[in-house]
Amino acid sequence: MIEIVPAIDIIGGKCVRLVQGDYDRKTIYNEDPLEVAKTFEDNGITRLHVVDLDGAKASHIVNYKVLERIAAKTSLTIDFGGGLKTDEDVKIAFESGATMVTGGSIAVKSREIFMSWIDKYGPDRIILGADVKDKKIAVSGWQESSEYELFPFVSEYLKAGITKVITTDISRDGMLQGPSLDLYREMLVSLEGLYLIASGGVSSVSDIEILQENGIQSVIFGRAIYEGCIDLKDLRRFL
Repeated sequence: MIEIVPAIDIIGGKCVRLVQGDYDRKTIYNEDPLEVAKTFEDNGITRLHVVDLDGAKASHIVNYKVLERIAAKTSLTIDFGGGLKTDEDVKIAFESGATMVTGGSIAVKSREIFMSWIDKYGPDRIILGADVKDKKIAVSGWQESSEYELFPFVSEYLKAGITKVITTDISRDGMLQGPSLDLYREMLVSLEGLYLIASGGVSSVSDIEILQENGIQSVIFGRAIYEGCIDLKDLRRFL
């Protein structure tokens, strides 16, 4: 059964969504992310993906107090990402209640630091963020493209012990036009031992069903819920 992971993206302490990672194309969905998280939990959700978009832009953790409130007031298993660049950032995230953290830009720009997190906390608690823009890994809140190609980049970290990888096709993110199924299929075939967390483009329950039928282990989505394209009650079949 595919793992269902709703997303809460945070700017200024509020629950927002961007379109294709563009900070100028922002929609505020709720002033209180905790309220959103509680609604998820009340509908049987157990996992949550929290992204500190302010942190991603600032290159250090910013909205850890929001994480702290959600972790303290719910029983959700939370993975947290956005702006984690130093050992102190990761320490704050875990102390604020994250079960797992996601590193994207840091895995590109400071491999040694990212590897040290894997060694210190274990691969079960460190997720690799491998987000793609024009077939290259994107960093810094998707504001920059790197020179790293997706498949060799992920392969190297799988060899280093990472298993869980979040991949977003940025061209699909927030567009409600369906996930990058061909890309995900290719990843599962080419990258042995990968636990793939698909993200971006999910517009309906049928999209989730198709991902499940193709062996994708986990899926992150947000806008489809906030826009009413997916009713939380319809997700219970996957829980």
